[in-house]
Amino acid sequence: MLLALALVGCGAAPDAASTSQIARGERVFRRCTACHTIGRYAGDTDGPNLYGVLGGPVGERRPRFAYTAGLKALGGTWDAARMDQWLANPRRMVPGTTMAFAGLADPKDRADVIAYLETQRP
Repeated sequence: MLLALALVGCGAAPDAASTSQIARGERVFRRCTACHTIGRYAGDTDGPNLYGVLGGPVGERRPRFAYTAGLKALGGTWDAARMDQWLANPRRMVPGTTMAFAGLADPKDRADVIAYLETQRP
């Protein structure tokens, strides 16, 4: 009994709240699949494959994808804060981007998509 109590919360599995957030993020992300893939070995389409985007470099992660000069110039790494800003309004963050998506106005939708993207990396 004591061992069971000691092990509660020690696993890597997400709790129910984060599991539901990830599921919501996956549903919201379906909008992105008009231009993006997210499989480990999937290719690029109109937009780059987004598997492993969080933690990856901005504007250079997919060597065969033609990123815009503005995105390349932005540089840095895709972290949650930067991804939140991008998802809110890509054209405001990077003027001249060719990404046609207007953005996700709802901060909860953005947080859910970011939670989902966190699960889509090595």
